[in-house]
Amino acid sequence: MSVIHRTNSQNTIKKSYGDRIFDIVNILVMIVLLIIFVWPLWFVLIASISDPNEVWNGNILLIPKGLTLAAYKAVVEYKSIWIGYRNTIFYTVVGTLINLLISICAAYPLSRRDFVPRNFFMFAFMLTMYFSGGMIPTYLVVSRLNLVNTPWAMIIPGACSIYNVIVMRTYFINSIPPSLKDAADLDGANTFQYLVRIVLPLSKPILAVIGLYYAVGHWNDYYSALLYINDTDLMPLQSFLRDLLMSNKLTMNNTSGLDAASAEAKMQLSQTLKYSSIIVSTVPVLCIYPFIQKYFVKGVMIGSVKG
Repeated sequence: MSVIHRTNSQNTIKKSYGDRIFDIVNILVMIVLLIIFVWPLWFVLIASISDPNEVWNGNILLIPKGLTLAAYKAVVEYKSIWIGYRNTIFYTVVGTLINLLISICAAYPLSRRDFVPRNFFMFAFMLTMYFSGGMIPTYLVVSRLNLVNTPWAMIIPGACSIYNVIVMRTYFINSIPPSLKDAADLDGANTFQYLVRIVLPLSKPILAVIGLYYAVGHWNDYYSALLYINDTDLMPLQSFLRDLLMSNKLTMNNTSGLDAASAEAKMQLSQTLKYSSIIVSTVPVLCIYPFIQKYFVKGVMIGSVKG
């Protein structure tokens, strides 16, 4: 027993004074960054369930005061929120599926060494990352295609991200052995069968990561709605929340005919309402992330570092 203990002690490498200082500084920096990033989220959460009067007077800092769900009740009763949810879910689900389909169709041929013009297409794709037509030409194209004020205006113009295509292409090159293609050819599989039955099942990490990128982009997209959508029934959730946060539309439109105390109460509720709206809009995305977390780091590292 003493021999084992002595051997472990000899194998233990003592950290130098500089290493210990580095570890301490590193921990302090991580704690500061944790506070910087976590505290705003925590404040939004506690403010959304606190008494509107306490929020209005700036008395909320670390813990909620006067617990109440009045702001969430007001959000639930706001009909436009549910219209936005419906539209955003449609844009996110359908848009992400189209994004992944186009990205796969672009990345897979570019990863094949026997695809002769792949360097030309790769150059053409990358060129669009640095030079684009701009907002006005893009709007004219969307308008000429009769997509303005339709759900497809939120999906088609940004149907493919070249950055994501490059990451996916790199993953296919470095993670799918060429010997699998030879084995598939011997078994009589064509290109489509090889892609669907072999490549894609082995590419779940990168598909999950790229799918998350696309889904979050669709979920948070409000700028496209500003350009292409005029119909309220087609606007995404973020557009309604933007209108709610900037103009306090929900409360301000209902203050006429109220006495001073009631009007002040509604104004105070508007402050809490902002925070509850943020929580309501971010919870669905936060619920999705844990299910693909195990793929996230692996997919990004393999798809971006190698090659």
